[in-house]
Amino acid sequence: MEIGYNLYQGFIPPEIGNMSQLQYLDIAGANLSGLIPKQLSNLSNLQSLFLFSNQLTGSIPSELSNIEPLTDLDLSDNFFTGSIPESFSDLENLRLLSVMYNDMSGTVPEGIAQLPSLETLLIWNNKFSGSLPRSLGRNSKLKWVDASTNDLVGNIPPDICVSGELFKLILFSNKFTGGLSSISNCSSLVRLRLEDNLFSGEITLKFSLLPDILYVDLSRNNFVGGIPSDISQATQLEYFNVSYNQQLGGIIPSQTWSLPQLQNFSASSCGISSDLPPFESCKSISVVDLDSNNLSGTIPNSVSKCQTLEKINLSNNNLTGHIPDELATIPVLGVVDLSNNNFNGTIPAKFGSCSNLQLLNVSFNNISGSIPAGKSFKLMGRSAFVGNSELCGAPLQPCPDSVGILGSKCSWKVTRIVLLSVGLLIVLLGLAFGMSYLRRGIKSQWKMVSFAGLPQFTANDVLTSLSATTKPTEVQSPSVTKAVLPTGITVLVKKIEWEERSSKVASEFIVRLGNARHKNLVRLLGFCHNPHLVYLLYDYLPNGNLAEKMEMKWDWAAKFRTVVGIARGLCFLHHECYPAIPHGDLKPSNIVFDENMEPHLAEFGFKQVLRWSKGSSPTRNKWETVTKEELCMDIYKFGEMILEIVTGGRLTNAGASIHSKPWEVLLREIYNENEGTSASSLHEIKLVLEVAMLCTQSRSSDRPSMEDVLKLLSGLKHLEDGRTSKEG
Repeated sequence: MEIGYNLYQGFIPPEIGNMSQLQYLDIAGANLSGLIPKQLSNLSNLQSLFLFSNQLTGSIPSELSNIEPLTDLDLSDNFFTGSIPESFSDLENLRLLSVMYNDMSGTVPEGIAQLPSLETLLIWNNKFSGSLPRSLGRNSKLKWVDASTNDLVGNIPPDICVSGELFKLILFSNKFTGGLSSISNCSSLVRLRLEDNLFSGEITLKFSLLPDILYVDLSRNNFVGGIPSDISQATQLEYFNVSYNQQLGGIIPSQTWSLPQLQNFSASSCGISSDLPPFESCKSISVVDLDSNNLSGTIPNSVSKCQTLEKINLSNNNLTGHIPDELATIPVLGVVDLSNNNFNGTIPAKFGSCSNLQLLNVSFNNISGSIPAGKSFKLMGRSAFVGNSELCGAPLQPCPDSVGILGSKCSWKVTRIVLLSVGLLIVLLGLAFGMSYLRRGIKSQWKMVSFAGLPQFTANDVLTSLSATTKPTEVQSPSVTKAVLPTGITVLVKKIEWEERSSKVASEFIVRLGNARHKNLVRLLGFCHNPHLVYLLYDYLPNGNLAEKMEMKWDWAAKFRTVVGIARGLCFLHHECYPAIPHGDLKPSNIVFDENMEPHLAEFGFKQVLRWSKGSSPTRNKWETVTKEELCMDIYKFGEMILEIVTGGRLTNAGASIHSKPWEVLLREIYNENEGTSASSLHEIKLVLEVAMLCTQSRSSDRPSMEDVLKLLSGLKHLEDGRTSKEG
């Protein structure tokens, strides 16, 4: 009986318990509330019971243990409280037990570990305490355990992998202690997530015995003894993170970069002391995070072989030598942080032509010469270059000219005439400005705040450019216009009226927005203001917005790239800005495209600017609550935007209604709307649609973070919701 995925009202009818021959009952995703009726325990032939993604409350009836044939029990994504019934130890045929995403507490009964058929145990995102049953894994062929985000303590059960079939062990965000001896030889492991715990001792994983390991996150623990030297034998490894194990120490194993599938290697703040090993055969690596260690030596020239590298962070180390020219030849490189080292020499000129470069931070080194003149450098802040006394050029001080302003052969007579003329001109301009200033009065005085990317010109230059804009081209609303500044830069200008008493706090928030820089954000270049009015100056991107693109026919590759780009921008705002910045108004018209059709988020934080500018001054607690709600709404709106993109605009604002449609029907419709896609694209469509379903969960606490969304879309994190509980 499959009657879920509808929008019922009310409770589960207890009369269902009279259907004594029922073997399969699925009422998931059906908007049901209330308690689980004890009469369901009368279904003596039931093998599968799926009640996930409802609004069920109360405790789980212990009487369900009377259903002896029960093999699959999924009660996840509800509001259940209380503990797992001790009587569940009688369910000897139970293979799947999922109670994740509830408000349950207490300890995990030891009897659960005695179940001879148990394969999958999903209890994450609850309030369970105590330790996991010591005999877990000893009595069954355990395949998947996820107990993350609870208050669990103690060690990993010693026999958890004794059956040799455990492929997922997810225990992050608890208070587990001890070492990894129980999983050192767990050859079946594919995904291991133990971050944010209190594990200690050496990392005893034997990678030579883990042929299928794909994902390892051991960050934010207390490991010591260095990275295992045989990591180079983990030929399937894609993601490896040991960051913030402060006493880890050791070196970076020599063959690390040669791992054929490795995409992300993170070992920040680990006390690592070594040179960087040669970047040989680094075919797939995209992220290298090694900041805040004791690295020494130079950056190997072989870094040019990492043609898929997007981010490299080597800040706060003891590296020396020149910045290699080869680093500037990597085509997709977006972020390079080399700050707080001992690099010398010049910045390679080739960086000036790197179209994807968003940040090159060389602050606090011994760099000299001029900063390359490329557009990307003009859009970086001074903070990326300070602390280098012999470095010059925009956005730092200009480099000294080799020839005098009038040339070396000018006579003194000519020089005197020119200087007198210039002096007279300055006096006349000063008088004119003074008269203009007095005429306007103090209240109309304008000020200019420039972020990276705007040359040092005055507010008057901006106002002149606006007054010269007679035709409101590309106007999106009466308060938006396009202007060409004196330097030739075209900007989009938004006008806001603000109250004088709120201008200080509003301008401080605008400064935060201006310092938020990412390849998928529209740059806020500066703002010009007086006590009553402010003009925000944004980078102008000429290739239209997502709302316009919805009306055209575009291929799946472009759709997928757009979804991932939007996710990257949101992830940066939510997780890399401190405090986090909600977008606040995520919609297709606020997604614009650059010349390479890369999506950029426009008007992020603008809703908050309006709130501050109107004099709203909520308390800190209220502000934090509002911010949290808007972050959650961003995720929901992102899910709705995915649905709109994959259906070419057919499904708009469909977050609530989409869950009532059967999954297979929805998937088939979207496959048909994206005809001609390859087999790999069909996999991407399914993945993206599943992400949309997660992001549009009715309860905000059930939605993934944008960090997890990006991992899902990047293939670094498998979907772990109720619908995929049968994975593997």
